[in-house]
Amino acid sequence: MDQIDVNRLWQNFTDTLTNHYMDFNGRVGRPQFWYYILVSFLVSVAASVIASFTTGLISTLVSLGLLLPNLGMTVRRLHDTGKPGTWVWIAAIPLGLMIVLGFFSLLGGVAGMMAFLLVLLPLVWLAALAAAIVLIYFCARPGVTGPNQYGPEPPHWSPSAAPPVQQS
Repeated sequence: MDQIDVNRLWQNFTDTLTNHYMDFNGRVGRPQFWYYILVSFLVSVAASVIASFTTGLISTLVSLGLLLPNLGMTVRRLHDTGKPGTWVWIAAIPLGLMIVLGFFSLLGGVAGMMAFLLVLLPLVWLAALAAAIVLIYFCARPGVTGPNQYGPEPPHWSPSAAPPVQQS
């Protein structure tokens, strides 16, 4: 197995942040997507660790800063599998439901809050988990070979130190 080049992983991450910050068009291959997610996760963990020693604002700012690039990468990954990018909103449905139910539980007083915390909140969390599993499933699937309605097949991307050998 080839050695993973950490600089190449970081370049993929920074390229996405600088050149594809709000890019919801086109396609991205599995390796490039999942290595971007790995670096994004590690950056978020590092921000959380720093925030635990200082103020929690750092972690929040990092999360907000990575929101659009993460959505863009997920949309482009869904495009590569032949699915519409609007499917990324599957994850937003439980969040919106939680906000609406929380508002109505406040109107119900103590009994409403208890019903929300004990009954509705676990159901909403299960819906959020199901939505995350669906998105992970579609992002883990192989992409469509050749061009599709979202663009040409993405170029092969590898995290190895040596560039991939072109076959003739």
